[in-house]
Amino acid sequence: MHSPAGRSVFRAFLRTEYSEENMLFWLACEELKAEANRHVVDEKARLIYEDYVSILSPKEVSLDSRVREGINRKMQEPSAHTFDDAQLQIYTLMHRDSYPRFLSSPTYRALLLPEPPQSSSEA
Repeated sequence: MHSPAGRSVFRAFLRTEYSEENMLFWLACEELKAEANRHVVDEKARLIYEDYVSILSPKEVSLDSRVREGINRKMQEPSAHTFDDAQLQIYTLMHRDSYPRFLSSPTYRALLLPEPPQSSSEA
């Protein structure tokens, strides 16, 4: 998750599994935690809620009821850490579920193959 290139490949894999929203949610939470402006935090928190937590969202992430209720309480006065528990839950889900499948996928295995040597053609 720390390497932009690795995230990109993993995200493409998640897209094939119809679970890209997990990565998008995690990234949105990282952006929120880096924000210091109170008004921007409020707006970003609202957007994250609407995009990933709301049961009406097509990109809703799978959160347990305890975490969801905690977010609902915190949304009265959102902070940069409103979604920390949810972010950890989604990270754990990806780590235990999606990531092992990614490591077994043809996409990942192709990354491990050495590039074929380039032939030098002399004319």
